[in-house]
Amino acid sequence: MSAIRALRQLTSTSTRAWRGSVNVATASRRAALLARPVARSFSVSARVFGEGATDVALSQKLTEELQYEKEAAAEVSAEPDFLKGFKAQGVWKLDDVAGNDEVSLSRKFGNEDVRVMFSIADIQTEQEAEFEEEAEGQSEDEPAHSYPIRCSISITKDSAPGALTVDAMCQDGAFIVDNISFYKDAKVGTELTAEADWNRRGLYIGPQFDTLDVGVQEEFERFLQERGINDSLAVFIPEYSEYKEQKEYVHWLANVKSFVEA
Repeated sequence: MSAIRALRQLTSTSTRAWRGSVNVATASRRAALLARPVARSFSVSARVFGEGATDVALSQKLTEELQYEKEAAAEVSAEPDFLKGFKAQGVWKLDDVAGNDEVSLSRKFGNEDVRVMFSIADIQTEQEAEFEEEAEGQSEDEPAHSYPIRCSISITKDSAPGALTVDAMCQDGAFIVDNISFYKDAKVGTELTAEADWNRRGLYIGPQFDTLDVGVQEEFERFLQERGINDSLAVFIPEYSEYKEQKEYVHWLANVKSFVEA
């Protein structure tokens, strides 16, 4: 099974619990905004929106949520400082397609091509109970919540066949490696097609990383750090995941609202 497929299976089974890093003050502002009356008329009949009697009410709620998210977005710059700084380093190429939940980072390292893929679906795995605990116990001065983000890392060489792939968890400014696989055919190890995924089934994916000799683990960690899979990248990935998820959510609200009102 591909690492990207595993990402989807491991992170797609929960409800949306909270948006970004929420603290008590943010939750209070949001509640106040959603509680106040919205100055707009909904005197039109439901048939203008469609055939359902609930269309107008749903449209109103979507409009209120969209208004809140746009007001919150207006408080920050179009491109946050952490993203500007990341791009300014010129190390990684960021490939982010609007509407997709997967993001790719790629770079050259000598004769190697290094790719890191992660999914913003991980952000949606937080449960509402956890949000309530965080909201009750977290002050505004405490650090933002750090999401655990699963990453699929692949390394290929121009001068040699095969692909080295790494499944890892990124959280709290560090990468935690699960396992490292080697595929003799680079296409089998790196392509995101259904055929490549099928060809990977049944192949040995390597031992659990934490079962390796400690010395081997340490050298693998140095190997990855030299290629930019380091603490700095482990800080960036959760930050960017939150940033992208927020943008996708606003687009989703606008698209659903337009569809309901059509």
